[in-house]
Amino acid sequence: MKADRKKVEPLLRTARGQIDGVLKMIEDNRYCMDIMMQLQAVESLAQREVLRGHLSGCVQDAFETGDQNEREQKIAEIIKLLDKA
Repeated sequence: MKADRKKVEPLLRTARGQIDGVLKMIEDNRYCMDIMMQLQAVESLAQREVLRGHLSGCVQDAFETGDQNEREQKIAEIIKLLDKA
């Protein structure tokens, strides 16, 4: 993993706490859209940092030292990820 672990690990610990909050919201029968907003926040919390690391590490390396197939593969991976969002 090229992302900075010192940044990602605390974000994931925060996300763990947020998941507990979402579970409490479900137990309290809170409004669906409020729960969805919290779930989106949890999901995106560490993703940005990991993606940033991937782009500035793996993808940059592929464009600096890799061949055309490797560059195309890295772009395809990102497009596939974005299509799932």
